Amino acid sequence: MHDIALKIKEACPEGFIAEKQAFGELTVIVDRAYVMEVCRFLLEEPSLDFDMLTDLCSVDFPNEAPRFEVVYQLYSLEWNHRLRIKARVPEDDCRIDSVCALWRSANFMEREVYDMMGISFNNHPDLRRILMTEDYDEGYPLRKDFPVEGRGWRDDFDRLSQDAG
Repeated sequence: MHDIALKIKEACPEGFIAEKQAFGELTVIVDRAYVMEVCRFLLEEPSLDFDMLTDLCSVDFPNEAPRFEVVYQLYSLEWNHRLRIKARVPEDDCRIDSVCALWRSANFMEREVYDMMGISFNNHPDLRRILMTEDYDEGYPLRKDFPVEGRGWRDDFDRLSQDAG
Protein backbone atom coordinates (compact mmCIF):
# COMPACT_ATOMS: atom_id res chain seq x y z
CA MET A 1 0.00 0.00 0.00
CA HIS A 2 1.23 3.50 -0.87
CA ASP A 3 2.44 5.56 2.14
CA ILE A 4 -0.14 8.32 1.56
CA ALA A 5 -3.00 5.83 1.24
CA LEU A 6 -1.84 4.11 4.42
CA LYS A 7 -1.85 7.41 6.32
CA ILE A 8 -5.39 8.15 5.11
CA LYS A 9 -6.54 4.67 6.11
CA GLU A 10 -5.01 5.05 9.58
CA ALA A 11 -6.45 8.53 10.10
CA CYS A 12 -9.95 7.72 8.82
CA PRO A 13 -10.48 3.96 8.56
CA GLU A 14 -14.26 4.25 8.27
CA GLY A 15 -13.95 6.60 5.28
CA PHE A 16 -11.25 4.70 3.37
CA ILE A 17 -12.58 2.41 0.65
CA ALA A 18 -9.66 1.60 -1.64
CA GLU A 19 -6.50 2.79 -3.33
CA LYS A 20 -5.48 2.49 -6.95
CA GLN A 21 -2.13 3.15 -8.56
CA ALA A 22 -1.72 3.54 -12.29
CA PHE A 23 0.81 5.34 -14.46
CA GLY A 24 2.65 6.59 -11.37
CA GLU A 25 -0.48 8.28 -9.98
CA LEU A 26 -2.25 7.50 -6.73
CA THR A 27 -6.03 7.52 -6.37
CA VAL A 28 -7.80 6.99 -3.06
CA ILE A 29 -11.50 6.21 -3.02
CA VAL A 30 -13.36 7.43 0.05
CA ASP A 31 -16.89 7.26 1.38
CA ARG A 32 -18.69 10.52 0.60
CA ALA A 33 -19.76 10.88 4.24
CA TYR A 34 -16.09 11.26 5.20
CA VAL A 35 -14.80 13.38 2.33
CA MET A 36 -14.46 16.51 4.50
CA GLU A 37 -12.68 14.59 7.26
CA VAL A 38 -10.25 13.00 4.79
CA CYS A 39 -9.58 16.28 2.99
CA ARG A 40 -9.02 18.15 6.26
CA PHE A 41 -6.48 15.49 7.26
CA LEU A 42 -4.72 15.78 3.88
CA LEU A 43 -4.44 19.55 4.27
CA GLU A 44 -3.48 19.69 7.94
CA GLU A 45 -1.15 16.69 8.27
CA PRO A 46 2.36 18.24 8.03
CA SER A 47 3.87 15.19 6.34
CA LEU A 48 1.28 15.47 3.54
CA ASP A 49 0.38 19.20 3.37
CA PHE A 50 -1.94 19.06 0.34
CA ASP A 51 -2.28 22.81 0.25
CA MET A 52 -3.62 23.11 -3.30
CA LEU A 53 -6.84 21.85 -4.84
CA THR A 54 -5.93 21.94 -8.52
CA ASP A 55 -9.20 20.55 -9.86
CA LEU A 56 -12.58 19.31 -8.78
CA CYS A 57 -14.89 17.67 -11.27
CA SER A 58 -17.45 14.90 -11.60
CA VAL A 59 -18.08 11.83 -13.71
CA ASP A 60 -21.40 10.29 -14.70
CA PHE A 61 -21.73 6.51 -14.78
CA PRO A 62 -25.42 6.16 -15.77
CA ASN A 63 -25.43 2.36 -15.62
CA GLU A 64 -23.79 2.09 -12.21
CA ALA A 65 -24.84 2.70 -8.64
CA PRO A 66 -23.90 5.08 -7.18
CA ARG A 67 -24.19 6.94 -10.47
CA PHE A 68 -21.87 9.91 -9.92
CA GLU A 69 -18.30 10.35 -8.81
CA VAL A 70 -16.76 13.56 -7.49
CA VAL A 71 -13.03 13.78 -8.19
CA TYR A 72 -10.56 15.98 -6.30
CA GLN A 73 -7.06 16.61 -7.66
CA LEU A 74 -4.69 17.68 -4.87
CA TYR A 75 -1.12 18.92 -4.88
CA SER A 76 1.43 19.62 -2.15
CA LEU A 77 3.76 22.50 -2.89
CA GLU A 78 5.98 21.56 0.06
CA TRP A 79 6.40 17.88 -0.83
CA ASN A 80 5.78 18.04 -4.60
CA HIS A 81 3.33 15.17 -4.61
CA ARG A 82 -0.10 14.73 -6.16
CA LEU A 83 -3.16 12.78 -5.11
CA ARG A 84 -6.55 12.06 -6.59
CA ILE A 85 -9.49 11.54 -4.22
CA LYS A 86 -12.75 10.04 -5.51
CA ALA A 87 -16.11 9.75 -3.80
CA ARG A 88 -19.27 8.20 -5.28
CA VAL A 89 -22.61 10.01 -5.01
CA PRO A 90 -25.98 8.31 -5.60
CA GLU A 91 -28.53 9.85 -7.95
CA ASP A 92 -31.35 9.70 -5.40
CA ASP A 93 -29.33 11.65 -2.79
CA CYS A 94 -27.16 13.76 -5.06
CA ARG A 95 -25.09 15.71 -2.55
CA ILE A 96 -21.71 15.74 -0.86
CA ASP A 97 -19.96 18.05 1.60
CA SER A 98 -18.30 21.17 0.25
CA VAL A 99 -14.54 21.57 0.69
CA CYS A 100 -14.66 25.36 0.25
CA ALA A 101 -13.78 25.81 3.92
CA LEU A 102 -10.46 24.06 3.22
CA TRP A 103 -9.59 25.34 -0.25
CA ARG A 104 -11.16 28.55 -1.56
CA SER A 105 -10.46 27.38 -5.11
CA ALA A 106 -13.27 24.83 -4.65
CA ASN A 107 -15.91 27.55 -4.80
CA PHE A 108 -16.30 27.95 -8.57
CA MET A 109 -15.45 24.32 -9.29
CA GLU A 110 -18.21 23.06 -7.00
CA ARG A 111 -20.63 25.55 -8.55
CA GLU A 112 -19.76 24.22 -12.01
CA VAL A 113 -20.35 20.61 -10.93
CA TYR A 114 -23.66 21.69 -9.38
CA ASP A 115 -24.70 23.55 -12.53
CA MET A 116 -23.64 20.96 -15.09
CA MET A 117 -24.28 17.68 -13.20
CA GLY A 118 -26.79 18.53 -10.48
CA ILE A 119 -24.63 17.45 -7.54
CA SER A 120 -25.26 19.69 -4.52
CA PHE A 121 -22.52 20.62 -2.07
CA ASN A 122 -23.55 20.81 1.58
CA ASN A 123 -22.43 24.02 3.35
CA HIS A 124 -21.26 25.70 0.14
CA PRO A 125 -21.13 29.48 0.74
CA ASP A 126 -22.83 30.47 -2.54
CA LEU A 127 -24.23 27.44 -4.39
CA ARG A 128 -25.91 28.81 -7.50
CA ARG A 129 -25.57 28.40 -11.24
CA ILE A 130 -22.35 29.63 -12.77
CA LEU A 131 -22.55 28.71 -16.49
CA MET A 132 -26.27 28.34 -17.21
CA THR A 133 -28.87 31.04 -16.62
CA GLU A 134 -30.63 31.05 -13.24
CA ASP A 135 -33.95 30.12 -14.87
CA TYR A 136 -32.53 27.14 -16.79
CA ASP A 137 -34.54 24.08 -15.76
CA GLU A 138 -34.05 21.57 -18.56
CA GLY A 139 -31.67 19.20 -16.83
CA TYR A 140 -27.91 18.99 -16.45
CA PRO A 141 -25.89 19.33 -19.66
CA LEU A 142 -22.93 17.14 -18.66
CA ARG A 143 -24.98 14.12 -17.65
CA LYS A 144 -24.69 11.36 -20.21
CA ASP A 145 -28.47 11.12 -20.62
CA PHE A 146 -28.70 14.78 -21.69
CA PRO A 147 -29.41 15.06 -25.45
CA VAL A 148 -26.32 15.98 -27.45
CA GLU A 149 -28.27 18.60 -29.41
CA GLY A 150 -29.69 20.11 -26.20
CA ARG A 151 -33.30 20.33 -25.14
CA GLY A 152 -35.73 22.49 -27.06
CA TRP A 153 -33.16 23.79 -29.54
CA ARG A 154 -35.14 22.57 -32.57
CA ASP A 155 -38.27 24.53 -31.55
CA ASP A 156 -36.18 27.68 -31.00
CA PHE A 157 -34.44 27.20 -34.35
CA ASP A 158 -37.72 26.69 -36.20
CA ARG A 159 -39.28 29.73 -34.55
CA LEU A 160 -36.30 31.95 -35.35
CA SER A 161 -36.23 30.69 -38.95
CA GLN A 162 -39.91 31.53 -39.41
CA ASP A 163 -39.47 34.98 -37.85
CA ALA A 164 -36.54 35.70 -40.20
CA GLY A 165 -38.35 34.48 -43.31
